[in-house]
Amino acid sequence: MWTIIKFDEKYKQILKNNLKNKIGNDLIFYSPILLIQKFKKNKLINKEFSLLGNYLFCFHEKFKNETFLNSLKFTKGLKYFLNGYSGSQRDIETFIRKCKNFEDNKGYLSQNFFEIYKNNNYKFISGPFAEKIFKIVDFQKNKIEILLGQIKTTINKEKFLFAPL
Repeated sequence: MWTIIKFDEKYKQILKNNLKNKIGNDLIFYSPILLIQKFKKNKLINKEFSLLGNYLFCFHEKFKNETFLNSLKFTKGLKYFLNGYSGSQRDIETFIRKCKNFEDNKGYLSQNFFEIYKNNNYKFISGPFAEKIFKIVDFQKNKIEILLGQIKTTINKEKFLFAPL
């Protein structure tokens, strides 16, 4: 059964190790990650960014038992288990499956994960246009025609990350 954990960022690895020691090595963790590229002082910097922030999906059969979860409540790095996870198993599994389908070969989410719409404004998250706002004019399978200020150009959808405004 999947559960959702809110954790303290400083103790993430300690939390994972402690949970594996208490529960066993068959524990599965999942957190979707984006690779963001930004220019800083004329250098391209790669930075990993968790889509869920300081939340983490965790799977083990013992999570069906709420008293077992209560015994893990004081694990170092754990803030709390999100309530309502038992009734949302189908939604959690669907979300995780969708994330895994849109991961590249390095395990990062690709731009195809986000739904894009014509005539909406977006902001580049990565690449040379990071932090710039643009409007989608038209899109095809892998290419998008955008309006960046007064400049109309075509970009490859796979190479840049962008998010709706």
